[in-house]
Amino acid sequence: MDFWQHSGYQLLERAADGHLLVTDDYLRLYYARPELAPVAESCAAEQRLHASVLETPRRVVSDAEITALADPDARENYRVMLRFRDQLLAAPTLETFYFSLFRQDVAVPPTFIYHTAEVILRGMLEGSDNGLLARAAETFFRQQRVSVNDGAVMLADAETVNLHAESGGLGNLGRMLKEVNAPLRSMDLDVLDGNNHAEYFRRDERRDTVLQVNPGLPGSLALCELLARWVEHFHGTKVKVTPIREIPDEEWVWHVGLDVEASAMLNDIYSGGEVDEERMRRVVGLFRMDFSDAAALQAEMRGAPVFLGMAMTAEGNMRLKPQNLLMNLPLARRA
Repeated sequence: MDFWQHSGYQLLERAADGHLLVTDDYLRLYYARPELAPVAESCAAEQRLHASVLETPRRVVSDAEITALADPDARENYRVMLRFRDQLLAAPTLETFYFSLFRQDVAVPPTFIYHTAEVILRGMLEGSDNGLLARAAETFFRQQRVSVNDGAVMLADAETVNLHAESGGLGNLGRMLKEVNAPLRSMDLDVLDGNNHAEYFRRDERRDTVLQVNPGLPGSLALCELLARWVEHFHGTKVKVTPIREIPDEEWVWHVGLDVEASAMLNDIYSGGEVDEERMRRVVGLFRMDFSDAAALQAEMRGAPVFLGMAMTAEGNMRLKPQNLLMNLPLARRA
């Protein structure tokens, strides 16, 4: 099952461990971006430079070549792109590059970071025919619009909602999600479940399917599986992730927020701070992560679970930070 064809996954190669290797064609995908692609007004120097990097994507570009470009925006875009390219090529795999972004202070456009996460997830899901799992993966690199009505917690793609809510492109669903407090209507063709999840692969590029993430429902379980796969892919350790409704005080010794809002909220609660009811209602999901190999954890954490949380902003948006699972787990040894 192929999907996210725009991501460039098919242009990459795989290392022996299944991680992804950057190719010349993958670099050409970036050179073809609108920021670098020449336009009618582009000077001759810009035309020549673009043609040369397409022909030899890894070649060294001198500062004099960039300075020769007439357009100052083009000069800046090339500097950003070439810095990104050099960081990519300095890492043995795409996963190593992604991990390194959060270990040091590097200047990489957020769009490039999200795209890197997307293509890594595409590789992780190679061979999967589970549309719920693929839709859950979108939450790792695309902002979500959250709707909570009558107990149902729904995630829709924020950009899609913003583009189509007023135009009617998503019909009642779009309008409802634009207004967080609007009543939820029946949307069987839009809300994915265990029966219609294959619909995702017929419209994956449209980003117009909805994931319901109430604990125990198929969307929540797909998200749990994705979280577990992400941890194993990067850290090489197996975990089981389970949706929960609350964190038991007697077991709460470590937590990881999956976004900025959840991180702040969990930190406040854990330290004994007051969290008002309105803020608590922004919690979208809580999870328990158990490690198959206790030795993978720091000595004082062995046998204890790690609790995860995700929450929406006051405006109803949610931007997950999957890198938190790379940097903030109490592992004995980080990959």
